Amino acid sequence: MTSLRQGLENAQANSKFEERYSRQILFRGIGAEGQRRLAEGRIAIVGCGATGSALAQLLARAGVGKLRIIDRDYVEASNLQRQSLFDEADAYESTPKAIAAARKIAGFNSEVEVEARVEDVVPGNIEAILEGMDVVLDGTDNFETRYLVNDYAVKASLPWIYAAAVGSYGVTLNVLPAKTACLACIFPDTPRGMVETCETSGVLNTAVNVVASIAATEALKLLVGGEALEKLRKTLWSFDVWTNVHAEIAAGKPRMGCQACGERDFVHLAGEGRPHITMCGRNSVQIHERARPIDFAEMQRRLESLGQVRHNQFVLKFWREPYEMTLFPDGRAIIKGTTDTGVARSLYARYVGS
Repeated sequence: MTSLRQGLENAQANSKFEERYSRQILFRGIGAEGQRRLAEGRIAIVGCGATGSALAQLLARAGVGKLRIIDRDYVEASNLQRQSLFDEADAYESTPKAIAAARKIAGFNSEVEVEARVEDVVPGNIEAILEGMDVVLDGTDNFETRYLVNDYAVKASLPWIYAAAVGSYGVTLNVLPAKTACLACIFPDTPRGMVETCETSGVLNTAVNVVASIAATEALKLLVGGEALEKLRKTLWSFDVWTNVHAEIAAGKPRMGCQACGERDFVHLAGEGRPHITMCGRNSVQIHERARPIDFAEMQRRLESLGQVRHNQFVLKFWREPYEMTLFPDGRAIIKGTTDTGVARSLYARYVGS
């Protein structure tokens, strides 16, 4: 009787699965077997801002079995114009983006396992963060982290997809270690001088969604495997949705002498020259010099006579004009109102401790 009941339950589950993804299964490039492979797939999304949240939503709706979403930041009202998984309640509560994304995904596809990690990806934790994943997707906002991911992915032979959007422009690159060019092949040096960011040049949500759609589709090909792998794009692809200018740069082979995939000299993974305090954009500084557990209730008691303060289980917010400090349980902080690391360090020492 038990085996009969189990058989009926399995049949019902299969029927539900096939109904949910019926339109995707009908697509010849995926089919029933490809959909099962997607359900077994594991993708890490590093950064859950504009591009990362769009990627997470597309892949969860497509039925990728496990998503690990890593993000160091929290939701703000200015995010809502382009970051599709968040709402006004998330902004009001300053909910960490990874947590908010996991909650929203659970609301439309509870069968997808979402692991939310409110962390900054650094050399000391990247192996633990990306361990066990099939593909890594770029949803971050800085080259420092992208080069770090590239180093790890090349060393571990782990496919990853670079993606970025700013203004009306989007760009993406598939990196298949030892088979295609890696990020360091295309960009041997960190961009210097004035670099456009969403904070300085703005961004169209349409540009974000175009580049996320391209990158997510490439990730589906990687998970489906088989003939789909022959369809993988082997170029650095870019498109400007406002001017309609399109460009592709050949990236089908590693570059001779590349420091990462040629020389296997992983300077970013080794942490060489990496600052302990990094800039987050939007007139703010992140401090993550060392882990220190924070008791939010005790911290609120200490700070409430000095300014406005509130907290939930994920973040503590403290306002003392002209600054705003967001404190995380592991002691990491984002201090808004300055780009001076010395000022930020002083404020952190004054209110949290040195």
